[in-house]
Amino acid sequence: MFHLPTLYDKALRSEFLTIEEGMFLFEQAPLAELMAVADTLRRQKVPHGKVTWQIDRNVNTTNVCIANCKFCNFYRIPGHAEAYITDMDTYRKKIVETIQWGGDQLLLQGGHHPELGLKYYVDTFRAIKAEFPDIRLHALGPPEVAHITKLEKSTHAEVLKALQDAGMDSLPGAGAEILVDRVRRLISKGKCGAQEWLDVMHEAHKLNMATSGTMMFGHVETLRERFEHLEKLREVQSRKPEGSYGFTAFIPWTFQDVDTLLTRIRGVHNLTTSEEYVRMIAISRIFLPNITNIQASWLTVGKAVAQMSLHAGANDFGSIMLEENVVSAAGAPHRFTYKSIQEAIAEAGFEPQLRNQLYQWRELPAVIEEQVITY
Repeated sequence: MFHLPTLYDKALRSEFLTIEEGMFLFEQAPLAELMAVADTLRRQKVPHGKVTWQIDRNVNTTNVCIANCKFCNFYRIPGHAEAYITDMDTYRKKIVETIQWGGDQLLLQGGHHPELGLKYYVDTFRAIKAEFPDIRLHALGPPEVAHITKLEKSTHAEVLKALQDAGMDSLPGAGAEILVDRVRRLISKGKCGAQEWLDVMHEAHKLNMATSGTMMFGHVETLRERFEHLEKLREVQSRKPEGSYGFTAFIPWTFQDVDTLLTRIRGVHNLTTSEEYVRMIAISRIFLPNITNIQASWLTVGKAVAQMSLHAGANDFGSIMLEENVVSAAGAPHRFTYKSIQEAIAEAGFEPQLRNQLYQWRELPAVIEEQVITY
């Protein structure tokens, strides 16, 4: 039997908790105590005390995908009437708007298109950087890198290096879901397995490419599998080369279930309560002492719960997302502007601080247009 004060002390020393210890804290610790421990760790890891946020735009390279994830309403099969591949004129228009709205980055993601290999992405990234050298490309994700690698009969390292040389600045944590193959076979069997996802991230870290760790929970996974996921992220982070960015942040979010196959066919619903989400944020801070930044997912849980998360170990509010199509298509209803996200952070008792993907601070542009959110 574990003893709560002993585990609190171990956590406050930034020692690695075992899966069993983490599960015990999650299930047995009073919420106020768990939040207090996580909040203390936040103050240790991020002593400036500010809450960071970002302005970027999620632009999809294509909606064609053969992965057939059961939680995704966004993708279209090859040949579908609504299938598209984004052209340079569209990128150009969206980047100009993003800059006008104060953004410095595109989150470029799409699907597992069976005909788009490495050359397409290299040419696209080079074309964007040639016209907009200062825009950062936070692009693809381990499953897309794995898909391209298979198409090219290449290696993760070779594909990542080519993408990096073409202008890709950082690698999102997309497609992690739960890094346990039992779960992945049920919800996203067309994507790479858990180990390949982790292997891609490790290769990115070896290239000193900043990445993010993520987790989508609240569907078919068990509590133990959530902790197995966290342990795997922690282990990959511990193996990053000295001085490498590694995982700059961890972002857990809840499964969005509106009209998804997972809900309609399997009857799986997101039953995550506000308290459970806050517990996951606190546990993330406690269980991942080697990842500095913990992000609250306002897009999936809303303003109030995200604000509470800032007192439970989270130190980042993510991006206002000038455009977002994938999670929104599954029912995420929440929206922020550059003004309202700062107001929300201030309401929670913190000073908002604009940042870039490397968690370096940015000055808010002197002239910034208010975006009209249409998605």
